[in-house]
Amino acid sequence: MEEIKQHRDFMKSNFGERSGWRSDQQRGVPNPPLQKAVEDDSAQVIDLPEADPGVMKFRDFFDLLEARQSRRNYSRDQLTLAELTFLLYCTQGIKEEIGEGYASRRPVPSAGARHPFETYLAVNRVDGLEPGLYRYLPFSHQLLYLEEVDNLPGKLTRANLGQGFVGAAACVFIWSCRPYRAEWRYGTHAHKNMLLDAGHLCQNLYLAVEALGAGTCAIGAYDQGLMDNLLRLDGEEEYVIYLAPVGIPREVG
Repeated sequence: MEEIKQHRDFMKSNFGERSGWRSDQQRGVPNPPLQKAVEDDSAQVIDLPEADPGVMKFRDFFDLLEARQSRRNYSRDQLTLAELTFLLYCTQGIKEEIGEGYASRRPVPSAGARHPFETYLAVNRVDGLEPGLYRYLPFSHQLLYLEEVDNLPGKLTRANLGQGFVGAAACVFIWSCRPYRAEWRYGTHAHKNMLLDAGHLCQNLYLAVEALGAGTCAIGAYDQGLMDNLLRLDGEEEYVIYLAPVGIPREVG
C-alpha cells in the first residue's frame, strides 16, 4: 500500500512546490534540442510528401468521436505512404518553430511546447517503404531509415507480451520519451506532464486513423527492456513510453 500511496502522491504533485527550486531554464542552462540528432551522415533519409487531408474518408468530427474505438484485427492490406504521412503530421508534425529551437507548436498540445517525444515506426506493410525500423524527423518532414530487423512481427509480438495483433499491423507507431527535453523547464514535475502529453499524442492518432478508415489500439502493456532494445535506446536518457499499431481493419464474421 505504501508504494501505491507514493504513486498517488506523484499524481497529485504540484509544480514548483519545493522551496527555492529553480529549473535549468531559470539557471540559464541552454535548452536541449527539440529533435534527436542524426548521428550517421550516410544514413538513408526519405523525403515525405506534404500531409494531404484528401486521404481522409471520413471528415465529420462528431462521427469520428462516435466511431472511435480500439481495433485489433488487421488485414494484410498496406498503408499508403500518403496515409502514413498524414498520421505522422497529425501526431508530431511541425506547425511552427519558436525561438530558434526553444520550442515548437504541433497538432497536439504539450506542456511548455516541449514535445519530449521521438516517433519511431516499425514498418511491415507500407507502400514504398522497405520493412524495418524508421524514425520520423519532424523538422525536415523526413523518415530516417534505421535498420532491417529479422522477424520484426515476431519480435514486436514478444516485446508486447504476446499481443499478436501488434506484430500483425501494417505499421506500429512507437513513441520514445527524451525526458530532459521537459525536465529542463519543469524538473520532476515534467514526468507528470509527459504522461499527460503522451495521452494527447495517441488520441490524435486514434482520430486521424479513424478518419482514414483504418484502425489502431493504444498499447501500455509491453516489456520495457525488449522495446528499448529493439530501438537501441539506452533506457535512461531515452526510453519507450507508448505505442500503437495501425492497420486496415479485417472483416470479422
